[in-house]
Amino acid sequence: MSAQQALNTNVLVVGSGAVGVAASIEAREAGASVLVIEQADHLGGAAAISGGGCCLADTPLQRQNGIEDSTDLAFDDWIRFGGGSADEVWARFYLERSSEDLFEWAAARGVNWLGVNGNEGNTVARWHRPEGGGGGIWHALHDTAVERGVDTWMTSTGANELIVDDGRVVGVRAGRGDSGGTIDIMADAVVMGTGGFASNLDMLHEHRPDLKQHRILEGSHVGAQGNGHRILDKMGSITTHMDEVWFYVFAIPDHKDSKGRRGLVVRGVPDGIWVNAQGVRFHNEDLTGGASGAPAVMSQDPAFCWSILDSTMTDGISVSDPQYYVPGTSRNDPEKVAKLIEESPSIVSADTLEGLADQIGVPPGAFIESVSRYNSGVDQGLETDPDFGRSLANRRMIERPPYFALNFVPLARKSFGGIKTNLRCQPLDKHYRPIPGVYAAGELAGMAGGHINGKNGLEGTMLGPSLFSGRVAGAWAAKEAGFGDGFTEVADRD
Repeated sequence: MSAQQALNTNVLVVGSGAVGVAASIEAREAGASVLVIEQADHLGGAAAISGGGCCLADTPLQRQNGIEDSTDLAFDDWIRFGGGSADEVWARFYLERSSEDLFEWAAARGVNWLGVNGNEGNTVARWHRPEGGGGGIWHALHDTAVERGVDTWMTSTGANELIVDDGRVVGVRAGRGDSGGTIDIMADAVVMGTGGFASNLDMLHEHRPDLKQHRILEGSHVGAQGNGHRILDKMGSITTHMDEVWFYVFAIPDHKDSKGRRGLVVRGVPDGIWVNAQGVRFHNEDLTGGASGAPAVMSQDPAFCWSILDSTMTDGISVSDPQYYVPGTSRNDPEKVAKLIEESPSIVSADTLEGLADQIGVPPGAFIESVSRYNSGVDQGLETDPDFGRSLANRRMIERPPYFALNFVPLARKSFGGIKTNLRCQPLDKHYRPIPGVYAAGELAGMAGGHINGKNGLEGTMLGPSLFSGRVAGAWAAKEAGFGDGFTEVADRD
């Protein structure tokens, strides 16, 4: 079917995740008409299935909890943890605006911030926990966008290419998955929020050929295929730090995936211990992050591990995937999780440790010694594990059968590099000139700017900057369309 020029809008937002809701609110509040398209058959993108935490600095909630923080302290932590390759300009921009322009902005639009957690790499607690997780944030902001008048959200509509007139982007040609046809949507400005490429194993291998030696699972939203990168590449945009990918290792293969590529993020097993293919512990299991747990597991030979639990520990298992949620929520359906534990070939059980060792193919002597040595430390009331420094306070021993083993495999979760932009979220060409008429935000742009996180990211530095850069992109897109004043690039400073 040939393309039909059927729709017009001031601001077209491509992608309905964090960027989609934030940019649509920002543009609509400036007075622009807004239309949102989404390639999937449902809205929400990666944001709606995320943990939802945002790394925010010097917020009212921190002060209420007696946490002393500052943007300078947060910036120092951010840059140090990023391994020297974070975009310092964007990091400073985000952190100086994170309290007023994300925490308070979101709270005024229905997000309920419940508490603040500490995470690896932070000097003080900064991971702000929203009610309902990522789904809670997304639904609150989506409801706000609809209330403001963003009433056209087209699902099963994926961008194929940008429409260009005299060097300027003036719209998008999109494919309609439900009809197989295409549609031209003309706009005064286009915001691209198409996500990363962590669910495209071929693209991952292109930028990280070293990963071919390991089994790596695709683990972002299913739509994170790098489509936006391809589209903007045709416009001459440049990318940066594309080899920097964030991995989770608390994940099992999805046995329902016919291609055997996708993984399921598994949480809620704080008392389990990890053993490698040799049946030996190798790491402090409290450190599960992408800068600690991921490299520890990926340095094993082969690069996977087993998380060992007993019968008292399985009730807390949660799975961060919509197929295990109660429909319309981001809460797990206990029956679906129980069925996964029963059916997944990556979760095995046995009535004895010897039997479990046999099931997972590890040397029984080394395996039983690893479990017994760990249990002994807990039983003796030691404060820390003498082998790896893990805190043993209030830990449970692995002693009540049946015993379980979860096959944890590295999972690509986030693209830390992406489309290089300026502080207005305009993609830059090879001469670092902005490409007119189009904006890029969220994971497409490495969360913000191209690589706001560097090599490592403090937890909450994915969703937070994606929402923030979505706001920035939406504000400047509205201004280009003739509405509002854009987004102030310099924060108020003392």
